[in-house]
Amino acid sequence: MITKESFIIDGSKSKKILIDVNFNHNFKKKPIVIFSHGFKGFKDWGPFNKMAEKFAEKKFFFIKFNFSYNGTSIENPNDFVDLDAFGNNNFSIELDDLNLVINWINDNSKFSNEIDTNNINLLGHSRGGAISILKSNEDSRINKVISWASPSNFINRMDESKLDTWKKSGVAYIFNSRTNQNMPLFYQFYEDCITNKKRIDIENACRNLTVPHLAIHGTEDPTVDIKDVNDFKNWNPKTIVHKIKDANHVFGVSHPFNEKSFPSHFIKILEKTFEFLET
Repeated sequence: MITKESFIIDGSKSKKILIDVNFNHNFKKKPIVIFSHGFKGFKDWGPFNKMAEKFAEKKFFFIKFNFSYNGTSIENPNDFVDLDAFGNNNFSIELDDLNLVINWINDNSKFSNEIDTNNINLLGHSRGGAISILKSNEDSRINKVISWASPSNFINRMDESKLDTWKKSGVAYIFNSRTNQNMPLFYQFYEDCITNKKRIDIENACRNLTVPHLAIHGTEDPTVDIKDVNDFKNWNPKTIVHKIKDANHVFGVSHPFNEKSFPSHFIKILEKTFEFLET
């Protein structure tokens, strides 16, 4: 029987992290998979709940969570009700949040009969995948890492021509077409990138990865160019790259997701991910 439970833990700063776990409650130790959502995302976006059940059926202990400053709240985990938090988010906070989630499950006596803490794996979509790569390079507890549609560089994605305006105003806005919200990014975001340039260097992380890395990307991704996944392979020949022909950034899914089955592109990334984790 698939069990789902939710927990609230302290985040890396003043806000909380909401966590879900999905697993087959059978008192057998299982590999752990920790999933990180992407930019303008959250743990329950689109098919992620249905996906969590699929991982549990495949005998994984699956964890997904909301980054503490992703703009949602504990009371409203699927809506961007805290835009001030969204604007104050940065890569350092997300790396520290992920560390806290790893600590939480690694030291969790409640699930000691259900988890194999020697088999902790990170999975992330888009920005969450890049965060997972960075964390895998700095944390010896990680066994494998999987990135879906992830960027190979954070800083290069910023428009340098707009930095002066951003600095003077203190804020830039990103339009969310799904929610029709102008979502703020405060200048601290860029300052954190510069201050922690070495820590968020994805190229350096890839070159120094000592754990297996699977990178999956759609050939028709309009958000993160397909060349980014080629970077991963160029930087580390051991990286396994799988390209999904004609797939977009979200592999054919959307939010809300009310379908009974996954679209073909999403089925393919799940199949490749399970194959990688099971070998």
